[in-house]
This record gives sequence, structure tokens and C-alpha cells, in this order.
Amino acid sequence: MKFQAVKGMRDFYPEDMAILNWILNGWRRVSVRHGFQEYDSPVMEYLDLYTLKSGEGIVSELFHLTDRGGRDLAIRPEATPTLARMVAARANALPRPIKWFTMPRLCRAERPQRGRGREFFQWNIDIIGVDDAVADAECIFTAVDFLREVHLTADDVVVRIADRRLHKAILTGFGIPDEQHEKALGLLDKAAKLEAAKMAEVWNEAFGQALPFDSLQKLLAAGTIEEFVAVAPQVGLKAESFEGPIGDLRQLWTHLASFGITDYCRFDLHIVRGLAYYTGIVFEIHDKRGELRALAGGGRFDNLLQLVGGPTIPAVGFGMGDIVLSELLKDLNRLQGVSTSTEVYVVDAEEGLFGDVLKIVADLRRAGIVAEFGYKRQNLGKQFKTASQRGAKVVVLVGQKYRDQRVVEVKDMQSGQQREVGVDELLADARAQLVAGA
Repeated sequence: MKFQAVKGMRDFYPEDMAILNWILNGWRRVSVRHGFQEYDSPVMEYLDLYTLKSGEGIVSELFHLTDRGGRDLAIRPEATPTLARMVAARANALPRPIKWFTMPRLCRAERPQRGRGREFFQWNIDIIGVDDAVADAECIFTAVDFLREVHLTADDVVVRIADRRLHKAILTGFGIPDEQHEKALGLLDKAAKLEAAKMAEVWNEAFGQALPFDSLQKLLAAGTIEEFVAVAPQVGLKAESFEGPIGDLRQLWTHLASFGITDYCRFDLHIVRGLAYYTGIVFEIHDKRGELRALAGGGRFDNLLQLVGGPTIPAVGFGMGDIVLSELLKDLNRLQGVSTSTEVYVVDAEEGLFGDVLKIVADLRRAGIVAEFGYKRQNLGKQFKTASQRGAKVVVLVGQKYRDQRVVEVKDMQSGQQREVGVDELLADARAQLVAGA
């Protein structure tokens, strides 16, 4: 019987693992640089933790089971509910602000397609205990700092920012009652997936009497905060109905400017975020070509800890998945720095020197250099060919001079230059050549 990986699950061959580790290492490095502390959590939670946040409809999107004790469990599909549970359990003991990050492996029972699998890694950044927009700005800054580190520029990606309070202010300003807001926001969240004519038909059928779709479109088309402020009166929306959220968005933009990342950011009321627990500023990161799903998404969730039995504490955060990110990096050819290649390959010039090869390999490895050698004795030409196949940057040739004069030959495989180096200087020389060829 021939076995394959479970549908939607992922095998990581060495070349795939190199890319994943490169991403994970970048996430961790940037997180620590921005003052976030790492945490982790169980791979399974009680199913109620997710239905409490997202409703019973979430069950069909999860991998869930009933254990021997009759408990309904789910493999974690996201990190935020677990974060809320953990913080709520020690809310009075944890020093604030709480700045945590995690990079868990998650699973969702979704239809596999490009940029979406049933298992994935996700970088989660969260700040808890700060109600000022500076926390929202810092989360966005952290995400952008990582994007810069992997060479994604403002020409490649955009952070699209809105505020659910502004969406609700628009709905209220046109007389749509509070109990219909989530339905309206759900429609707005699906707008990008529907043709304009279909969206207009569905919207007008539900809300057109209070807010015609043509008027809504004019508001959604505003590309800056000030454009929105100018357009709003033209469609009958009074300025006093949205002063609060607009003030917070202006403050956010001031902080984004101080962080020096406004070139990545854009005001965009099409961003709603479908999850009802978001309470304020929301944002998504997209590739500017529009060919992939969102790279990241997040926002403010000030009430979530209260839902899981904790106090009301302001919170903001985002999640970034590895699948869409790696797809974009491949598309844009930004993975040149990722390699499973050997750094140094050690070869022997003649039989009888194999023990000396192992000694040098051992010294190189102890010094933190990735060094390899051939298990099977071959002639020198074949050894160099193997070194090239392994992607070695430097080859160390051990000959009789090693025993007579403690000297080896070092060849830079890129330039072809070769010279004699004393064994005592070998480590420093090898490092210098690796740095020069990086």
C-alpha cells in the first residue's frame, strides 16, 4: 500500500525546511528586537473556547474530537483565544503592558488552495494593557520591520487600515440599528469576493433604504482619512457621528509617521475583519499585485479577555501565516539568502589522510562552521565535483603539506582562487571567505 500525506497537510523536505526555518528565525529575531516575549500553548483546547468567541458555525472549520472522558476538544486553529485564556488566568499577576509573541503550528479544516493549507505556522504578536493607538502602531511597525528584513518593499506590499468603530458610526449615522451592524459588517467583509453588481444587489436589498450602495461606495473609495472627511457630508453623513474614530485614526497615523512606515500604510474602509471580537482599529497586509490572500491580519480586541472570564483589558495584535508569505517571496525571487548548502567541504589529496580530514572537519564544526566530507574514498576530481553538488562555498584540500608543514590549500568555489593557509589560521580564513561570499 502506498501512503501519501494527509490532504492539506505538509511534508517539509530539507529545501522546504530551510525556507520555513528562515521565516521562523526572522519572526523570532524581529519579535525580540521589538521587546516581545515568547510563549507557547497546548496543541488542543476545549471546543467551547472557540465557539464562545466565534459561534457554533466555527465547528465546521475545525478539527475536533471527543476524548475518552467525553470532553469536546479541538486542535488549535488560531492563537488568540488561547492567549486570552492564559492572560485571563493570571491577569492580576502579569506586569503590564503584556507584550507576547508565539509561532505555533495551527490546523483548520479548510479547502486547500494556493496560499491556504490545513496546517500552517503563524506568527502572532500581541500587546495587552495599552488602550492608546501607539500600541496599534507598534504592532504594525513590528510587522513592517519584518517585511523590510525579508526585502519586501512598499512597492511589494501594503498595510490596509480601517476602524470598525468608523464602520459602525457610518451605519448608525444612516439609521441602521445596532442589532443589524454585524450583518452589515459581514457583508462588507465579503465585498471583495463578490462582483460589484452582485454586492450592490445584496446590499440594497438588506440596507439600501437607509444607506444606498452608491453612497456607501463613495465612502469606501476614500483613499485617505481626509478624503473620507471631505466625502462624508456629500452623502449626508454628519461629521459629529464619526469624530471619535477619525480622531483615533489620525493619532494612529501620527505614530506610524514617527515610526517611519507610512509609505507602507493606506487608509482603506474595505478592511473589516470578519471576526466580531474586533472592537476598533483593524488592518490587513496584502501583496500589491492582489494575486494572493492577505499575508497578515489583526486589530484591536478589547473585550476578548472578558469573554473567557478575565477582566476587561485593552488588547491589540495580529497573525501572519507562513504559507502566503513564502508564496510571495518565491514569486518575487526574495529567497536568495535561503540555503541548505554546505559552507566548507574538506577533501584529501591522497589515501592515508582521511583521519586528518576528520580532524579538520571537527575543528571547523566546533567553531560553528558547517563542514562536510565524503564518506567514500574518491579521486580528487570526484571529491571536488561532490563539493560543488553540495553547494560548498569553500573547499579545504588536505595534502602531505598538512603533515609536514601544518598547511592546507583553501579554494573559493565562486572565484576559483586557491592559496595555501596555515592550519592555525584556517578557521579565521574560512570565516573571512564565507563572509565575503555571503
